[in-house]
Amino acid sequence: MSYQTINPFTEQLIETFDEHTDAELEDILGTARHTYDHDWSSRSLAKRKIVMKRAAAILREKRDVFAKLVTLEMGKLFREAQAEVDLSADILDYYADGAEKFLAPQTLPVEQGEAVIESAPIGVIFCVEPWNFPYYQLARVAGPNLMAGNTLVVKHAPNVPQCALAFEKLFLDAGAPQGAYTNVFLSNEQAARVIADTRINGVALTGSERAGSAVGAEAGQALKKSTLELGGSDAFIVLDDADMATAIKWGLWGRMNNTGQCCVAAKRFLLDDGIADSFLARFQKELARLVPGDPFDPKTTLGPLCTAAALERVLQQIEEAVQHGAKLLMGGHRLERTGYFLAPTILTDVGPDNPAYHQEFFAPVALVFRVDGEREAVRLANDSPYGLGGTVITRDIERGKRIARQIDTGMVWINEATWTAPDLPFGGVKNSGYGRELSALGIGEFVNKKLIRVAAP
Repeated sequence: MSYQTINPFTEQLIETFDEHTDAELEDILGTARHTYDHDWSSRSLAKRKIVMKRAAAILREKRDVFAKLVTLEMGKLFREAQAEVDLSADILDYYADGAEKFLAPQTLPVEQGEAVIESAPIGVIFCVEPWNFPYYQLARVAGPNLMAGNTLVVKHAPNVPQCALAFEKLFLDAGAPQGAYTNVFLSNEQAARVIADTRINGVALTGSERAGSAVGAEAGQALKKSTLELGGSDAFIVLDDADMATAIKWGLWGRMNNTGQCCVAAKRFLLDDGIADSFLARFQKELARLVPGDPFDPKTTLGPLCTAAALERVLQQIEEAVQHGAKLLMGGHRLERTGYFLAPTILTDVGPDNPAYHQEFFAPVALVFRVDGEREAVRLANDSPYGLGGTVITRDIERGKRIARQIDTGMVWINEATWTAPDLPFGGVKNSGYGRELSALGIGEFVNKKLIRVAAP
Protein backbone atom coordinates (compact mmCIF):
# COMPACT_ATOMS: atom_id res chain seq x y z
CA MET A 1 0.00 0.00 0.00
CA SER A 2 1.52 3.34 -1.08
CA TYR A 3 1.22 6.24 1.35
CA GLN A 4 1.62 9.24 -0.92
CA THR A 5 0.71 12.89 -1.15
CA ILE A 6 -0.54 13.50 -4.69
CA ASN A 7 -2.07 16.93 -5.31
CA PRO A 8 -5.49 16.26 -6.93
CA PHE A 9 -5.47 19.69 -8.58
CA THR A 10 -2.03 19.43 -10.22
CA GLU A 11 -1.82 15.60 -10.34
CA GLN A 12 1.75 15.94 -9.07
CA LEU A 13 3.35 13.51 -6.63
CA ILE A 14 4.58 15.53 -3.66
CA GLU A 15 5.93 12.97 -1.22
CA THR A 16 5.98 9.24 -0.48
CA PHE A 17 6.01 7.69 2.99
CA ASP A 18 7.29 4.27 3.96
CA GLU A 19 5.07 1.74 5.66
CA HIS A 20 5.98 0.82 9.19
CA THR A 21 8.02 -2.35 9.41
CA ASP A 22 6.78 -5.26 11.50
CA ALA A 23 9.41 -4.42 14.11
CA GLU A 24 8.29 -0.80 14.26
CA LEU A 25 4.67 -1.92 14.53
CA GLU A 26 5.58 -4.19 17.43
CA ASP A 27 7.13 -1.25 19.26
CA ILE A 28 4.06 0.90 18.55
CA LEU A 29 1.63 -1.68 19.91
CA GLY A 30 3.80 -2.27 22.93
CA THR A 31 4.00 1.44 23.70
CA ALA A 32 0.24 1.94 23.25
CA ARG A 33 -0.44 -0.91 25.63
CA HIS A 34 2.12 0.25 28.19
CA THR A 35 0.79 3.80 28.09
CA TYR A 36 -2.73 2.52 28.66
CA ASP A 37 -1.78 0.20 31.50
CA HIS A 38 0.62 2.49 33.36
CA ASP A 39 -0.44 6.04 32.55
CA TRP A 40 -3.41 7.18 30.51
CA SER A 41 -6.16 4.93 31.88
CA SER A 42 -5.28 5.89 35.45
CA ARG A 43 -5.11 9.63 34.83
CA SER A 44 -8.00 11.62 36.20
CA LEU A 45 -10.57 13.08 33.84
CA ALA A 46 -9.31 16.51 34.82
CA LYS A 47 -5.79 15.68 33.63
CA ARG A 48 -7.01 14.16 30.38
CA LYS A 49 -9.15 17.25 29.86
CA ILE A 50 -6.09 19.51 30.00
CA VAL A 51 -4.53 17.63 27.08
CA MET A 52 -7.76 17.59 25.06
CA LYS A 53 -8.45 21.29 25.56
CA ARG A 54 -4.91 22.10 24.54
CA ALA A 55 -5.26 20.01 21.37
CA ALA A 56 -8.44 21.88 20.47
CA ALA A 57 -6.70 25.20 21.10
CA ILE A 58 -3.77 24.24 18.86
CA LEU A 59 -6.17 23.36 16.05
CA ARG A 60 -7.69 26.81 16.31
CA GLU A 61 -4.35 28.58 16.63
CA LYS A 62 -2.93 26.79 13.58
CA ARG A 63 -6.17 26.53 11.65
CA ASP A 64 -4.75 27.41 8.25
CA VAL A 65 -1.67 25.22 8.69
CA PHE A 66 -3.88 22.19 9.27
CA ALA A 67 -6.37 23.19 6.58
CA LYS A 68 -3.70 23.58 3.90
CA LEU A 69 -2.69 19.95 4.27
CA VAL A 70 -6.29 18.82 3.66
CA THR A 71 -6.57 20.88 0.47
CA LEU A 72 -3.14 19.76 -0.70
CA GLU A 73 -3.73 16.06 -0.16
CA MET A 74 -7.38 15.46 -1.08
CA GLY A 75 -8.46 18.64 -2.89
CA LYS A 76 -11.08 19.99 -0.49
CA LEU A 77 -11.97 23.65 -1.07
CA PHE A 78 -9.80 25.62 1.36
CA ARG A 79 -12.75 27.31 3.06
CA GLU A 80 -14.31 23.88 3.62
CA ALA A 81 -10.99 22.61 4.99
CA GLN A 82 -10.92 25.52 7.44
CA ALA A 83 -14.46 24.65 8.52
CA GLU A 84 -13.40 21.04 9.04
CA VAL A 85 -10.58 22.13 11.34
CA ASP A 86 -13.07 24.22 13.32
CA LEU A 87 -15.48 21.29 13.60
CA SER A 88 -12.69 18.98 14.73
CA ALA A 89 -11.69 21.42 17.46
CA ASP A 90 -15.33 21.67 18.52
CA ILE A 91 -15.51 17.87 18.86
CA LEU A 92 -12.41 17.74 21.06
CA ASP A 93 -13.77 20.55 23.24
CA TYR A 94 -17.17 18.86 23.44
CA TYR A 95 -15.72 15.67 24.91
CA ALA A 96 -13.22 17.50 27.10
CA ASP A 97 -16.08 19.47 28.66
CA GLY A 98 -18.71 16.72 28.67
CA ALA A 99 -16.86 13.52 29.55
CA GLU A 100 -17.36 13.87 33.29
CA LYS A 101 -21.12 14.04 32.81
CA PHE A 102 -21.23 11.33 30.14
CA LEU A 103 -19.15 8.90 32.21
CA ALA A 104 -20.66 9.68 35.60
CA PRO A 105 -21.76 6.68 37.72
CA GLN A 106 -25.41 5.77 37.31
CA THR A 107 -27.28 4.65 40.40
CA LEU A 108 -29.94 2.03 39.67
CA PRO A 109 -33.20 1.91 41.62
CA VAL A 110 -33.18 -1.46 43.38
CA GLU A 111 -35.36 -2.84 46.14
CA GLN A 112 -32.49 -3.82 48.40
CA GLY A 113 -28.88 -2.77 48.80
CA GLU A 114 -27.12 -0.66 46.19
CA ALA A 115 -26.44 -0.97 42.45
CA VAL A 116 -24.25 1.39 40.45
CA ILE A 117 -23.05 1.31 36.85
CA GLU A 118 -19.60 2.79 36.41
CA SER A 119 -17.80 3.48 33.13
CA ALA A 120 -14.23 2.25 32.69
CA PRO A 121 -11.93 2.30 29.64
CA ILE A 122 -11.33 -1.02 27.90
CA GLY A 123 -7.81 -0.65 26.49
CA VAL A 124 -6.18 0.03 23.13
CA ILE A 125 -8.52 0.85 20.24
CA PHE A 126 -7.43 0.28 16.63
CA CYS A 127 -9.01 2.82 14.27
CA VAL A 128 -9.15 2.67 10.48
CA GLU A 129 -10.21 6.01 9.04
CA PRO A 130 -10.98 7.49 5.57
CA TRP A 131 -9.59 10.39 3.58
CA ASN A 132 -12.69 12.48 2.86
CA PHE A 133 -12.64 14.40 6.16
CA PRO A 134 -9.04 13.81 7.26
CA TYR A 135 -9.28 15.51 10.68
CA TYR A 136 -12.98 15.29 11.48
CA GLN A 137 -12.92 11.51 11.15
CA LEU A 138 -9.97 11.33 13.55
CA ALA A 139 -11.55 13.75 16.02
CA ARG A 140 -14.66 11.54 16.17
CA VAL A 141 -12.62 8.66 17.58
CA ALA A 142 -9.92 10.60 19.43
CA GLY A 143 -12.15 12.94 21.42
CA PRO A 144 -14.37 10.36 23.13
CA ASN A 145 -11.89 7.52 23.44
CA LEU A 146 -8.99 9.50 24.85
CA MET A 147 -11.28 11.20 27.35
CA ALA A 148 -12.65 7.78 28.34
CA GLY A 149 -9.10 6.63 29.11
CA ASN A 150 -8.43 4.41 26.10
CA THR A 151 -5.34 4.75 23.91
CA LEU A 152 -5.48 4.72 20.11
CA VAL A 153 -3.52 3.23 17.24
CA VAL A 154 -4.80 4.80 14.02
CA LYS A 155 -4.43 3.70 10.39
CA HIS A 156 -5.43 6.58 8.15
CA ALA A 157 -6.11 6.49 4.39
CA PRO A 158 -3.01 6.19 2.18
CA ASN A 159 -3.68 9.43 0.26
CA VAL A 160 -3.64 11.73 3.32
CA PRO A 161 -0.39 10.77 5.12
CA GLN A 162 0.59 14.33 6.04
CA CYS A 163 -2.80 14.94 7.64
CA ALA A 164 -2.34 11.69 9.56
CA LEU A 165 1.06 12.75 10.87
CA ALA A 166 -0.18 16.24 11.72
CA PHE A 167 -2.96 14.85 13.91
CA GLU A 168 -0.55 12.53 15.72
CA LYS A 169 1.78 15.48 16.38
CA LEU A 170 -1.19 17.54 17.57
CA PHE A 171 -1.65 15.34 20.65
CA LEU A 172 2.05 15.14 21.39
CA ASP A 173 2.24 18.93 21.22
CA ALA A 174 -0.78 19.09 23.52
CA GLY A 175 1.06 17.07 26.16
CA ALA A 176 -0.24 13.54 25.59
CA PRO A 177 2.26 10.81 26.41
CA GLN A 178 3.86 8.73 23.67
CA GLY A 179 1.45 5.92 22.89
CA ALA A 180 -1.77 7.72 23.75
CA TYR A 181 -2.47 8.47 20.07
CA THR A 182 -0.25 6.85 17.44
CA ASN A 183 -0.47 6.97 13.66
CA VAL A 184 0.55 3.89 11.67
CA PHE A 185 1.28 3.40 7.98
CA LEU A 186 0.31 -0.24 7.44
CA SER A 187 -0.54 -2.71 4.72
CA ASN A 188 -3.92 -4.43 4.88
CA GLU A 189 -2.15 -7.61 5.97
CA GLN A 190 -0.49 -5.81 8.85
CA ALA A 191 -3.81 -4.23 9.82
CA ALA A 192 -5.41 -7.67 10.02
CA ARG A 193 -2.64 -8.79 12.37
CA VAL A 194 -3.20 -5.72 14.54
CA ILE A 195 -6.89 -6.57 14.89
CA ALA A 196 -6.00 -10.09 16.00
CA ASP A 197 -3.32 -8.89 18.44
CA THR A 198 -4.27 -9.49 22.07
CA ARG A 199 -3.13 -5.98 23.01
CA ILE A 200 -5.98 -4.52 20.96
CA ASN A 201 -9.36 -4.35 22.70
CA GLY A 202 -11.62 -2.68 20.17
CA VAL A 203 -11.83 -1.73 16.50
CA ALA A 204 -13.45 1.33 14.91
CA LEU A 205 -13.70 1.75 11.15
CA THR A 206 -15.15 4.39 8.88
CA GLY A 207 -14.95 3.41 5.23
CA SER A 208 -16.42 1.36 2.41
CA GLU A 209 -18.68 -1.67 2.59
CA ARG A 210 -15.80 -3.83 1.41
CA ALA A 211 -13.48 -2.57 4.12
CA GLY A 212 -16.21 -2.81 6.73
CA SER A 213 -17.02 -6.39 5.81
CA ALA A 214 -13.37 -7.42 6.10
CA VAL A 215 -12.61 -5.54 9.30
CA GLY A 216 -15.92 -6.51 10.92
CA ALA A 217 -15.22 -10.18 10.19
CA GLU A 218 -11.67 -9.97 11.53
CA ALA A 219 -12.84 -8.20 14.69
CA GLY A 220 -15.61 -10.72 15.20
CA GLN A 221 -13.27 -13.66 14.81
CA ALA A 222 -11.01 -12.10 17.44
CA LEU A 223 -14.01 -11.39 19.71
CA LYS A 224 -13.30 -7.64 19.66
CA LYS A 225 -15.99 -5.02 20.00
CA SER A 226 -16.25 -3.01 16.77
CA THR A 227 -18.07 -0.06 15.27
CA LEU A 228 -18.54 0.42 11.52
CA GLU A 229 -19.59 3.64 9.79
CA LEU A 230 -19.84 2.74 6.13
CA GLY A 231 -21.35 4.17 2.97
CA GLY A 232 -24.65 5.81 2.28
CA SER A 233 -27.01 6.65 -0.55
CA ASP A 234 -29.12 9.21 1.23
CA ALA A 235 -32.52 10.18 -0.11
CA PHE A 236 -33.30 13.88 -0.44
CA ILE A 237 -37.10 14.02 -0.51
CA VAL A 238 -38.79 17.16 -1.82
CA LEU A 239 -42.51 17.08 -1.13
CA ASP A 240 -45.27 18.89 -3.00
CA ASP A 241 -45.54 21.58 -0.30
CA ALA A 242 -41.80 22.27 -0.11
CA ASP A 243 -40.38 25.76 -0.07
CA MET A 244 -38.40 25.70 -3.31
CA ALA A 245 -35.69 28.09 -2.15
CA THR A 246 -35.01 25.80 0.82
CA ALA A 247 -35.03 22.73 -1.39
CA ILE A 248 -32.56 24.20 -3.88
CA LYS A 249 -30.28 25.64 -1.21
CA TRP A 250 -29.91 22.39 0.72
CA GLY A 251 -30.09 20.14 -2.32
CA LEU A 252 -27.13 21.95 -3.85
CA TRP A 253 -25.15 22.00 -0.60
CA GLY A 254 -26.10 18.43 0.28
CA ARG A 255 -24.89 17.08 -3.05
CA MET A 256 -21.87 19.32 -3.64
CA ASN A 257 -20.33 19.72 -0.17
CA ASN A 258 -16.82 18.25 -0.27
CA THR A 259 -17.28 17.82 -4.04
CA GLY A 260 -19.89 15.17 -3.32
CA GLN A 261 -17.43 12.97 -1.44
CA CYS A 262 -19.43 12.55 1.72
CA CYS A 263 -21.15 9.49 3.17
CA VAL A 264 -24.21 11.55 4.15
CA ALA A 265 -24.38 13.56 0.92
CA ALA A 266 -27.74 13.92 -0.80
CA LYS A 267 -27.35 11.28 -3.51
CA ARG A 268 -30.88 10.27 -4.51
CA PHE A 269 -33.31 13.12 -5.16
CA LEU A 270 -36.90 11.97 -4.74
CA LEU A 271 -39.06 14.71 -6.21
CA ASP A 272 -42.83 14.90 -6.01
CA ASP A 273 -44.30 15.03 -9.52
CA GLY A 274 -45.92 18.37 -8.73
CA ILE A 275 -42.61 20.18 -8.18
CA ALA A 276 -40.12 18.00 -10.05
CA ASP A 277 -39.85 20.14 -13.20
CA SER A 278 -39.40 23.35 -11.22
CA PHE A 279 -36.77 21.83 -8.92
CA LEU A 280 -34.83 20.22 -11.76
CA ALA A 281 -34.69 23.41 -13.82
CA ARG A 282 -33.34 25.44 -10.92
CA PHE A 283 -31.06 22.70 -9.64
CA GLN A 284 -29.51 22.19 -13.05
CA LYS A 285 -28.98 25.93 -13.41
CA GLU A 286 -27.18 26.11 -10.05
CA LEU A 287 -24.93 23.17 -10.87
CA ALA A 288 -23.99 24.80 -14.19
CA ARG A 289 -22.82 27.89 -12.30
CA LEU A 290 -20.17 26.04 -10.34
CA VAL A 291 -16.63 27.21 -11.10
CA PRO A 292 -13.89 24.57 -11.29
CA GLY A 293 -10.40 25.59 -10.31
CA ASP A 294 -7.67 25.68 -7.72
CA PRO A 295 -9.25 24.66 -4.39
CA PHE A 296 -7.07 27.28 -2.67
CA ASP A 297 -8.70 30.02 -4.81
CA PRO A 298 -11.71 31.60 -3.03
CA LYS A 299 -13.49 31.94 -6.39
CA THR A 300 -13.45 28.18 -6.96
CA THR A 301 -16.74 26.42 -6.19
CA LEU A 302 -15.99 23.01 -7.75
CA GLY A 303 -12.92 21.16 -6.57
CA PRO A 304 -11.29 18.02 -7.93
CA LEU A 305 -12.02 14.51 -6.77
CA CYS A 306 -9.49 13.05 -4.37
CA THR A 307 -7.60 10.68 -6.66
CA ALA A 308 -7.33 9.49 -10.25
CA ALA A 309 -8.81 6.16 -9.16
CA ALA A 310 -11.86 7.88 -7.65
CA LEU A 311 -12.47 9.78 -10.87
CA GLU A 312 -12.09 6.65 -12.99
CA ARG A 313 -14.46 4.75 -10.70
CA VAL A 314 -17.29 7.26 -11.00
CA LEU A 315 -16.85 7.60 -14.76
CA GLN A 316 -17.27 3.82 -15.00
CA GLN A 317 -20.37 3.99 -12.81
CA ILE A 318 -21.91 6.68 -15.03
CA GLU A 319 -21.12 4.77 -18.21
CA GLU A 320 -22.59 1.58 -16.80
CA ALA A 321 -25.72 3.43 -15.65
CA VAL A 322 -26.31 4.88 -19.11
CA GLN A 323 -25.71 1.50 -20.74
CA HIS A 324 -28.51 0.14 -18.56
CA GLY A 325 -31.02 2.80 -19.56
CA ALA A 326 -30.31 5.85 -17.43
CA LYS A 327 -30.52 9.25 -19.12
CA LEU A 328 -27.76 11.81 -18.72
CA LEU A 329 -29.39 15.17 -18.07
CA MET A 330 -26.06 16.98 -17.68
CA GLY A 331 -22.38 16.28 -17.11
CA GLY A 332 -21.09 12.73 -17.05
CA HIS A 333 -17.57 13.49 -18.26
CA ARG A 334 -14.15 14.52 -17.05
CA LEU A 335 -13.40 18.20 -17.46
CA GLU A 336 -10.72 18.95 -20.03
CA ARG A 337 -8.15 20.40 -17.69
CA THR A 338 -5.44 19.27 -15.31
CA GLY A 339 -6.80 17.81 -12.11
CA TYR A 340 -9.28 15.08 -11.24
CA PHE A 341 -12.39 17.09 -12.13
CA LEU A 342 -15.78 15.62 -12.94
CA ALA A 343 -18.48 17.77 -14.50
CA PRO A 344 -21.51 18.00 -12.17
CA THR A 345 -23.81 15.22 -13.30
CA ILE A 346 -27.53 14.44 -13.16
CA LEU A 347 -28.87 10.98 -14.03
CA THR A 348 -32.59 10.26 -14.49
CA ASP A 349 -34.62 7.16 -15.38
CA VAL A 350 -32.53 4.88 -13.17
CA GLY A 351 -34.63 1.74 -12.85
CA PRO A 352 -34.37 -1.02 -10.23
CA ASP A 353 -32.57 -3.26 -12.72
CA ASN A 354 -29.85 -0.63 -13.24
CA PRO A 355 -26.68 -1.25 -11.19
CA ALA A 356 -26.67 2.46 -10.30
CA TYR A 357 -29.98 2.05 -8.47
CA HIS A 358 -28.27 0.39 -5.51
CA GLN A 359 -24.84 2.00 -5.75
CA GLU A 360 -23.27 4.86 -3.84
CA PHE A 361 -21.91 7.68 -6.01
CA PHE A 362 -19.04 9.32 -4.13
CA ALA A 363 -18.81 12.30 -6.46
CA PRO A 364 -20.92 15.23 -7.74
CA VAL A 365 -23.55 12.94 -9.28
CA ALA A 366 -27.26 13.29 -8.49
CA LEU A 367 -29.71 10.50 -9.23
CA VAL A 368 -33.18 11.97 -9.74
CA PHE A 369 -36.46 10.07 -9.29
CA ARG A 370 -40.02 11.36 -9.70
CA VAL A 371 -42.50 10.10 -7.11
CA ASP A 372 -46.26 10.20 -6.87
CA GLY A 373 -46.74 11.36 -3.30
CA GLU A 374 -45.11 10.70 0.04
CA ARG A 375 -45.92 6.99 0.20
CA GLU A 376 -43.91 6.31 -2.94
CA ALA A 377 -41.15 8.60 -1.67
CA VAL A 378 -40.81 6.56 1.52
CA ARG A 379 -40.87 3.28 -0.40
CA LEU A 380 -38.13 4.45 -2.75
CA ALA A 381 -36.06 5.95 0.07
CA ASN A 382 -36.07 2.58 1.83
CA ASP A 383 -35.36 0.60 -1.34
CA SER A 384 -31.61 0.79 -0.77
CA PRO A 385 -29.01 -1.44 0.84
CA TYR A 386 -27.86 1.61 2.79
CA GLY A 387 -29.39 3.28 5.82
CA LEU A 388 -27.26 6.21 6.90
CA GLY A 389 -29.08 9.54 6.59
CA GLY A 390 -31.79 11.35 4.68
CA THR A 391 -33.61 14.64 4.24
CA VAL A 392 -37.26 15.67 3.96
CA ILE A 393 -38.15 19.12 2.62
CA THR A 394 -41.68 20.23 3.56
CA ARG A 395 -43.48 23.24 5.00
CA ASP A 396 -45.44 20.92 7.31
CA ILE A 397 -43.04 19.96 10.11
CA GLU A 398 -45.35 17.32 11.60
CA ARG A 399 -45.68 15.74 8.17
CA GLY A 400 -41.89 15.77 7.91
CA LYS A 401 -41.54 14.06 11.29
CA ARG A 402 -44.08 11.41 10.34
CA ILE A 403 -42.21 10.63 7.13
CA ALA A 404 -38.85 10.68 8.93
CA ARG A 405 -40.07 7.97 11.30
CA GLN A 406 -40.82 5.73 8.31
CA ILE A 407 -37.39 6.09 6.71
CA ASP A 408 -35.09 3.23 7.63
CA THR A 409 -31.88 5.14 8.39
CA GLY A 410 -29.86 6.22 11.39
CA MET A 411 -30.52 9.93 10.80
CA VAL A 412 -33.15 12.07 9.07
CA TRP A 413 -33.01 15.85 8.80
CA ILE A 414 -36.03 18.02 8.03
CA ASN A 415 -35.59 21.15 5.89
CA GLU A 416 -31.82 20.83 5.97
CA ALA A 417 -29.31 18.49 4.36
CA THR A 418 -27.98 15.71 6.57
CA TRP A 419 -24.88 16.89 8.39
CA THR A 420 -23.09 16.53 11.69
CA ALA A 421 -22.37 18.24 15.00
CA PRO A 422 -20.49 17.18 18.14
CA ASP A 423 -23.68 16.75 20.18
CA LEU A 424 -25.62 14.75 17.56
CA PRO A 425 -25.19 10.97 17.26
CA PHE A 426 -23.86 9.82 13.90
CA GLY A 427 -24.32 6.36 12.41
CA GLY A 428 -26.58 4.13 10.38
CA VAL A 429 -28.25 0.77 9.86
CA LYS A 430 -28.28 -1.91 7.16
CA ASN A 431 -25.14 -1.80 4.99
CA SER A 432 -24.24 1.59 6.44
CA GLY A 433 -22.85 -0.15 9.51
CA TYR A 434 -23.50 -0.20 13.24
CA GLY A 435 -22.61 1.73 16.34
CA ARG A 436 -22.69 5.48 16.91
CA GLU A 437 -20.09 8.20 17.03
CA LEU A 438 -20.41 11.71 18.49
CA SER A 439 -22.77 12.86 21.25
CA ALA A 440 -22.98 11.05 24.57
CA LEU A 441 -23.57 7.82 22.66
CA GLY A 442 -20.16 8.03 20.99
CA ILE A 443 -18.18 7.95 24.22
CA GLY A 444 -20.08 4.87 25.36
CA GLU A 445 -19.03 2.58 22.52
CA PHE A 446 -15.65 1.53 23.93
CA VAL A 447 -16.17 1.63 27.67
CA ASN A 448 -16.93 -1.12 30.14
CA LYS A 449 -20.28 -0.41 31.77
CA LYS A 450 -19.44 -2.16 35.01
CA LEU A 451 -22.14 -3.05 37.52
CA ILE A 452 -21.14 -2.71 41.17
CA ARG A 453 -23.70 -4.35 43.43
CA VAL A 454 -23.76 -3.95 47.20
CA ALA A 455 -25.86 -6.45 49.09
CA ALA A 456 -28.34 -5.23 51.65
CA PRO A 457 -27.11 -5.56 55.27
